[in-house]
Amino acid sequence: MKIAVIGAGFVGSTTAQRLIERNLGEVVLYDIVEGLPQGKALDMMESAPILGFESRVVGTNDPKDLSGSALVVVTSGIARQPGMSRDDLLERNAGIVASVADHLREQAPQAIVIVVTNPVDILTHLTAVKVGTPKERILGMGGILDSSRFRHFIAMELGVAQADVDAMVLGGHGDDMLPLPRFATVNGVSIEALLSQEQIEKLVARTRDGGAEIVRHLKKGSAYYAPAAAITQMVESIVRDQRRLLPCSAWCSGQYGITGQFVGVPVILGREGVEKIVELPLSAAEMKELHTSSAHVASKIAQLQIAG
Repeated sequence: MKIAVIGAGFVGSTTAQRLIERNLGEVVLYDIVEGLPQGKALDMMESAPILGFESRVVGTNDPKDLSGSALVVVTSGIARQPGMSRDDLLERNAGIVASVADHLREQAPQAIVIVVTNPVDILTHLTAVKVGTPKERILGMGGILDSSRFRHFIAMELGVAQADVDAMVLGGHGDDMLPLPRFATVNGVSIEALLSQEQIEKLVARTRDGGAEIVRHLKKGSAYYAPAAAITQMVESIVRDQRRLLPCSAWCSGQYGITGQFVGVPVILGREGVEKIVELPLSAAEMKELHTSSAHVASKIAQLQIAG
């Protein structure tokens, strides 16, 4: 499978590296900065004799090289700085993603597209409208990353193996995301039986602040190791048709009482993209929080005056 990664910054290049090291496909790394994707691709390929992977990555500045891509990952855009929310990136990144979407409409109109650029739910909507691909083939990365952060914080709080923790975060990939403690478990045991309510509330708050916490440490730029891992999990589920149940920004048409927008929900992710949205039995309070997050996303879509 030909996979295009748009943007050769930290997130894009780290994603390309993870994809080829897992032999998930032939990767085209695209960026408008001359020499940047070519240099990074060459550097990655020079590690192949040591690491033993067979996939290839090629860097390019020519959008025509995106032609024939079956799967596209969009990471282009500016990153957050300390004190910024994801929404603060909207106007500048909307222009960048709109330009990328124009290239995709021309070169890879049938590709499955994973949007990573923040604010991801709004820019996933923008991409879907401009590319025109069936909406089940357009999705955003956010929920897997937020869920991984939640899982990590739970594991650290309890001192247990990270792999034993399952948790899910729904809603928009922003400050009003919805971590679901009621569905979080450690090897099948609910965290509500293992942690106090005060501890759980602190973990929920830290999850919502997870990206900003990293930005504050870095001073310039934002996270890229965990986002690249989340993207890779999505790509692998599609390429290998694993049909994993994963939280992604997906087009809702009545599920959870949400219609006509992209927002983070649990989906079955396979070879054709979003095969099904899974509706969890949310409580009234959880549903209210999800709708609050959804309404925030809708307000930002309206701000951009995106149709469709």
